[in-house]
Amino acid sequence: MSEHTTRNSDTLPLRTGLRTRTISDDRLAFCRQIGVEDIFLDHRDPRGDVFADEGSDSEETVTIDEGVVPSVSDLVQARRRVEDAGLRLMGIQSLSYNIYGKIMLGKEGQDRQLESIKRLIRNMGEADIPILGYQWNPRGVVPMRTSQTVQLRGGARGRGFDIDDIDEPYEQAAEVETEYEEGELWDNYERFLEAVVPVAEEAGVELALHPADPPTVEQLGGIPRLFRNFEAFKRAMEMVPSDNHGLKLCLGCFSEMPDTDVTEVIEYFGESGDIIFVHFRDVIGTWPSFTETFVDDDRSNFDALAAIETLQDVGFDGVMVPDHVPTVTGDTEWGHRSRAHAVAYLNGLLTCSRRRN
Repeated sequence: MSEHTTRNSDTLPLRTGLRTRTISDDRLAFCRQIGVEDIFLDHRDPRGDVFADEGSDSEETVTIDEGVVPSVSDLVQARRRVEDAGLRLMGIQSLSYNIYGKIMLGKEGQDRQLESIKRLIRNMGEADIPILGYQWNPRGVVPMRTSQTVQLRGGARGRGFDIDDIDEPYEQAAEVETEYEEGELWDNYERFLEAVVPVAEEAGVELALHPADPPTVEQLGGIPRLFRNFEAFKRAMEMVPSDNHGLKLCLGCFSEMPDTDVTEVIEYFGESGDIIFVHFRDVIGTWPSFTETFVDDDRSNFDALAAIETLQDVGFDGVMVPDHVPTVTGDTEWGHRSRAHAVAYLNGLLTCSRRRN
C-alpha cells in the first residue's frame, strides 16, 4: 500500500482536495502536480449526466444508481489506482438523486433504493473508502442556477441564481404529482437515517449531508427543501446522533443563506465534531439572488482566511474541496485552470495561517 493511504488520514492536517468524475492517469497526475493529495470521486449517472467530464469513460468512473452499485473489487481497484498516483481516495462525493429520490418523497420503490445505499456503504467500508457524501434535494423542480454566464473579473464567467428568472417558482410544478408537507419529508428522512446510520457505523464509513442549493424559503415547485438553513442542520445532526454522520459543510451554500454567519456555522458544527469535509467556495449576494465567484474575490460574502483559521481553531483536520469554480479563458470543461487557481489560493492561505500560528 502506498504512503498516501486513507488508513493514515486521521493524523493529517487541514488540507485541500478535489472532486472528479474520472480517475484517468492524466486527471490524477494533474491533481498531484498542483499540490493536492486527496480526491473525492463523483458518481457517473448511467442515464447520462450533462456535467460528465469530457473524454471520461466507464473504466475510469464509478456508476451508482438504484440497483447499480460498484462492487468491493471495483472500489478497491479505484482506490489503488488513485494511490498509485500518490493520492488518497477519501470518498464518494455524493449520491445521485436516482438513488435517494423515492426515499425522500416516500414513493414506491424506496425499499430498493435503501438497499442499494446500504450495499454501497458496506462495499465502501470493505474497500477502505471512508466517506460518502449525500444530498437531499428534489431534482428538476427548479434549476440549481438560472445563469451560467454572469460576468466576473476580466470576463470570466460565473454561475448565478435569481428567483425572478423563474416563472411561478412557488407553484406546484407539473411534474410534481403529489402535494407534500414538510413534516412528511422530515419523517421520511428520519426513517432513512435510522436505516443507514447503523450500517455506516458497522462499516466504518462517515455519511456527510450537503445543504440545499439554492437555499430557499420553505419550498420551491411544490416540494419542501429541508436543508435550507442553520436550524435544519442542527435538527438533522440531533435526529440520529452518531460519530458516523455529519456535514459536507458547503461554505458557499451557507453563505447564500440570508442572515447566516459562516464563522458561527463553522464554530457550532466544528466544536460538536460534525464536520466531515468542507466545500470551500463563496458567492456574492444571498438568496434570492447571488453569483458564484472566485475564492479570492474581495466582494464575496466571507473572509476565506478567517474561515480557514476558524476551521483550525475548532480542530477540524479534514479536506477542503473547491467544488464549484468560475469559467476562465482557455479552460477545459472540468475547469483545470480555475481549479488550479482555487487550490493554489487555499494552499497559500493554509501556509500563511500556519506561519502566523
